[in-house]
Amino acid sequence: MTDITYRAEGDYLIPELILDGDGYKGCPKEEIGRYGELRESYLREHQHGTYTAMLLMGSLTTHLQEIDRQAEEEMECLLRKMMERQGIDEALKASDQMAWVRKVNALRAMAEEVVLQEIVYQ
Repeated sequence: MTDITYRAEGDYLIPELILDGDGYKGCPKEEIGRYGELRESYLREHQHGTYTAMLLMGSLTTHLQEIDRQAEEEMECLLRKMMERQGIDEALKASDQMAWVRKVNALRAMAEEVVLQEIVYQ
């Protein structure tokens, strides 16, 4: 058990807490990707209780990394399936690069909307 020291602030005793590592006890120091950052923003703005609880328990960073990993995997999977269904392949890329880029960008935007709604903003 850790001894906590306090400092007096007027009529109140304030605990002197020191955070370790990257600020959250027990959290990995790995970076959080784009989808993890979007999830963090969503939790902070719309699920403040959940955000605060995860932050205090030290599970926020791990959760954000997992969300980011899941979202990236789902994006790859969805995009690959959509490209197969639409017939967007290397032959199209070789014959008309601009058409290939337009189609892939449109599919990527659609896949990202699905990922954001089903994984990030849940």
